[in-house]
Amino acid sequence: MSTTSRYQRGAALAVAALGLAAANPALAQTTAAAGVGINPANIDKSVSPCDDFFHYASGNWLKNNPVPAAESRWGSFNELADRNNATQKAILEELARNSGKAVKGTNAQKVGDFYAAAMDTMAIEQAGLTYLKPYLDRIAAIKTLPEMQKFLADPKAQAGSVWFNSGVGQDEKISTQYAVQFYQGGLSLPNRDYYLKDDARSKNIRAAAITYLTNTFKRLGDSETAAAANAATVMRIETRLAKASKSPVDLRDPQANYNKMTVAEASKAFPNLNLPLMLKDNHLGTAKEVIVGQPEFMKEVSAMLAAEPIADQRQYLRFHLVSSVASALPKAYGDEAFRFSQVLSGAKQQQPRWKRMLRSTDGALGEAFGQLYVDKAFSPAAKTRAKEMIENLRKAYGERIMATDWMSAATKKEALVKLNAFTVKIGYPDKWKDYSKLNINRQSYLQDVLAARTWATDDNLSKFGKPIDRTEWGMTPPTVNAYYNPPMNEIVFPAGILQSPFYDPKADDAVNYGGIGAVIGHEMTHGFDDQGRQYDSKGNLRDWWTKEDGDKFNAKAEMVGKQYDAFMPLDSVHVNGKLTMGENLADLGGLTIAYNAFQKTPQYKEGKSIDGFTPDQRFFLAWGQIWRTNIRPEAARQQVLTDPHSPAQFRTNGPLMNMPEFYKAFGCKPTDKMERPAAEQARIW
Repeated sequence: MSTTSRYQRGAALAVAALGLAAANPALAQTTAAAGVGINPANIDKSVSPCDDFFHYASGNWLKNNPVPAAESRWGSFNELADRNNATQKAILEELARNSGKAVKGTNAQKVGDFYAAAMDTMAIEQAGLTYLKPYLDRIAAIKTLPEMQKFLADPKAQAGSVWFNSGVGQDEKISTQYAVQFYQGGLSLPNRDYYLKDDARSKNIRAAAITYLTNTFKRLGDSETAAAANAATVMRIETRLAKASKSPVDLRDPQANYNKMTVAEASKAFPNLNLPLMLKDNHLGTAKEVIVGQPEFMKEVSAMLAAEPIADQRQYLRFHLVSSVASALPKAYGDEAFRFSQVLSGAKQQQPRWKRMLRSTDGALGEAFGQLYVDKAFSPAAKTRAKEMIENLRKAYGERIMATDWMSAATKKEALVKLNAFTVKIGYPDKWKDYSKLNINRQSYLQDVLAARTWATDDNLSKFGKPIDRTEWGMTPPTVNAYYNPPMNEIVFPAGILQSPFYDPKADDAVNYGGIGAVIGHEMTHGFDDQGRQYDSKGNLRDWWTKEDGDKFNAKAEMVGKQYDAFMPLDSVHVNGKLTMGENLADLGGLTIAYNAFQKTPQYKEGKSIDGFTPDQRFFLAWGQIWRTNIRPEAARQQVLTDPHSPAQFRTNGPLMNMPEFYKAFGCKPTDKMERPAAEQARIW
């Protein structure tokens, strides 16, 4: 069983690497200093703020900071990630140098050896496929459906993400329990649309995928003819899976994607999975029920396991195994994978290996590495300040809920209960993961990668039957991101993102509220967006709204969706208002709540200008400048198709077009492009 979490669905703030930062709610105590927090040089005064605030706030920066060759986009979050990377690189290189002296079994030894093995490209080249051969041989030995079922049931089989995703996760309707879960997966391309759309770009991507598949099979020793045939086989199997998959928009409906069955019912519905064997081999034999995200997809997988020739299924498994460990194989495999990724991202060159291996180390040993990272990069004082700021925003949110004129008293009461029940996690876990059962050494990076995968699978499966671990984190401490988790009803801010440009202790209140304040508000609003609002204060998927209030919310959300549908980042490419609904609502709500909190500060009340900008203008400029981003056209197209976040210019402008406070701050007029008539402004909180 693979163990991909349902909550890698984008409830987090970021487009790719997005940031927020710790702040002090006693922001009234910060000293307003000229030239701090907002960079006036970034502003393009040839653009009217009332026509296009994104290019007004950051136009000069955009002109002077093209996307680097190894990147698909570049913005303030990438700059923050780069600063974090420098800190992490220094830690990793020191550990790699000294891990031979570290006590065996310690985090320092494991992290140091993992990174050292990952960077030892000479050893990787010399090893070739030596360490992968036992896994390839096992796939080659599969001759019958029962043998395939046995392979898929083995948690140590190592085939990457094939056929479907599964694991142990929180039961969304009984949030105090873990449940066995199955949901769609098994694709190499970003989502189903890449297989099914007939536009020229989609056809070009599929052609590039066939080239990647063919060349990978050739590197494994297949003849030209066999490699081409095997590539076509994999594409055919994945296209069949794609046709059975739900769209990204349909996956956003938590009720429709929650289908609980008894094991007997699931076994009857999906007979060729041999579910009893799968549960038994994964130490889940006591499970009486399973949750199936997409039953029709699983029915198709079951049918395919019986109908598709086993020889064809073996090619599918071979490719997924090899592509999942390309960076741990000789350079030619990674280069082939990068050439294909270029078609999707537009990147001109590959990132340096140390950056890629840093991410790999974080992915495999995130909390072991994270402990070492926070010791250097995140102080207890920063954690305390962030906590205070969040509580300040929580209070402001409560006031906004009570001030709504469309919500009934009964629903307001439930909303406040949920708001006050938010768990807040800041910086790093209070309880770290125990890696004592994970063995890492310098002999083989590939073996280390596979060992880490096995450990992660075992760690996930071991949760079944235990109480919910509410101390667990879904992101590692160095991560430049944040998230809201509905079944946990928690907002989480890793240390990696708790710094400038979102919070600067030397900056004025306007800057900090327009930065970290809006981001904190964003994560809180996820608890009340079109998905999050369907979960109660305990994290259960339960409708706590009156029907009338639910209808009013949906009408307001639909207005936001139509606004974003009209945005066009590229010719003939429109933002998908339904796919991006949750993030758009969170941006609008977060900025509104942050502004409400900012109004309570002495700076707002005094109204003194800094660098020629009023407090209100500085608040909105802070918001605009954190979203400064250049993006390649290929990456922009991929974002619109796959990402629940809108492109940066619309994350900047979209919320502002619904805020009269913004119009007033910059003296906008009804004839200006950013200003909407009152009847067309969307306001929920």
